[in-house]
Amino acid sequence: MKTPLRLLLLEDDPVDADLVASTLSEAGLEFTARRVDTRGDFVAALETGAFDLILADYSIPGFDGMTALSLACQQAPDIPFLFVSATIGEELAIDAMHHGATDYVLKQRLGRLVPSVQRALRERDERRERKRAEEALTQSERQFRQAQKMEAVGRLAGGIAHDFNNLLTVIMGYSHVLATELGREHPLYTKIEETQKAGERAATLVRQLLAFSRKQPLEPKHLSLNNVVANLEVMLQRLIGTDIRLVITLDPGNSQVRADQAQLEQVLMNLVLNARDAMPNGGTLTIETAQVELAKSPLYHVDPLPPGPYVKLSVADTGSGMDRETQAHIFEPFFTTKEEGKGSGLGLSTVYGIVTQSGGAIDVTSRVSHGTRFDIFFPRISADAHPASSPEVSAQPAGGSETILLVEDDTSVRILLRDALRKLGYRVIEAKQGLEACLLASQELDRLDLLLTDMVMPGMGGRELAQHLMTIKPELRILFMSGFTDDVGILAGHERGTSGFLQKPFTPELLARTVRKILDASSTAHPQPAAKRASH
Repeated sequence: MKTPLRLLLLEDDPVDADLVASTLSEAGLEFTARRVDTRGDFVAALETGAFDLILADYSIPGFDGMTALSLACQQAPDIPFLFVSATIGEELAIDAMHHGATDYVLKQRLGRLVPSVQRALRERDERRERKRAEEALTQSERQFRQAQKMEAVGRLAGGIAHDFNNLLTVIMGYSHVLATELGREHPLYTKIEETQKAGERAATLVRQLLAFSRKQPLEPKHLSLNNVVANLEVMLQRLIGTDIRLVITLDPGNSQVRADQAQLEQVLMNLVLNARDAMPNGGTLTIETAQVELAKSPLYHVDPLPPGPYVKLSVADTGSGMDRETQAHIFEPFFTTKEEGKGSGLGLSTVYGIVTQSGGAIDVTSRVSHGTRFDIFFPRISADAHPASSPEVSAQPAGGSETILLVEDDTSVRILLRDALRKLGYRVIEAKQGLEACLLASQELDRLDLLLTDMVMPGMGGRELAQHLMTIKPELRILFMSGFTDDVGILAGHERGTSGFLQKPFTPELLARTVRKILDASSTAHPQPAAKRASH
């Protein structure tokens, strides 16, 4: 059923008002009309904003039409304003239209009223549609600029993290070597231990940078978002203290998402810590999970989310809130409003990285002194789908006598790994880039057991090198290493168990365990003749 037209009629003569109404009714227009004849009543009616059209006489005792037009343009600029008058002349009418009137109709020619009203309403609808389209375009452009900015900062963060992880591999690796060789009784052992701890803290910061740049390796599985929240409830309550009230509302449908549980818990912890810090004098912290149908993508994303079913995780506080300028930077690494030494500025950037890498997106609403709300959306998955179980990790590192081709462009890292492997008894052939490795491999192909290569190198990268060598020796085992990776398709095309990946920084102990695991698994899959085994 069509909604009746809401009409505001400024007319002091009831007879003329009835004539206008009957003209509209005879044309089949459905409407409700409110007649006013004083300035006060007219202003009060405008303040309600409940009208679609204003019809006004030009001459009202104690109140003229031009003043009424000025008031309408100030308080209701989108509502069409038509003069219906017997006294307005052509010059006055043109002047009125210059000042914002939509049209004018003489009372002596009310036959023009209906077409004029219809045209005014049509033009109003067209203006509103253009305005909606412009707002949608502005929103889309803002989302695009935000995505571009976050992507650029993410690439920078990922590059910094990659180089820093090479340095940390050397620092933590040699610290481990020194600690092992000197022993706990040595007077320098505690200093080496502090170096190791500092390296581990630095590695944690780098992992946060990698999470922001969406290059942090994840272990996604099917999870109940309700269970993730419920399992952390006691810890969260202790974390926020007794002066903050914690309210948790869980989705009755208990929907599932595909995500890394540890990373998802980190997202929740980071948001809760931010909310706590925004409420130093206490308040209410609300955590909600719900099933939603998205019609448009949230603002903060890498790839826009298509319309459809999603699971929403919301964290809201009643704290200090943020202004627009602050909101524009909250997901940038190292941006913080906290005092110096109170935060690294990586909490929310880590949230952004984990959520977007998991295929989700974020909306943020905040008002100064009214609190902040984060809404995180993950694709909803079927509850009856189950992830494959992960293989058990061998816990006993050991050495061997196999031949390993080590390819690493960072000299310090390469020397560290070479010495660690040779100490374990392995025969190590080293190369600083892919083409050199190909030449060395062609000379040692029969004796080569494992390729240990960095993923990112000048010229030929690790993945291309591995594909080339496996073409000529399919049974070759592969161990990739990198300061960052999307962890997508790294092992594609390689036999399960005969290849692996090491995330920098790593210790010589982890290197030894991983190398031995791959060699042992492959020896079972591809038993070598006794003569060849003896040749090592």
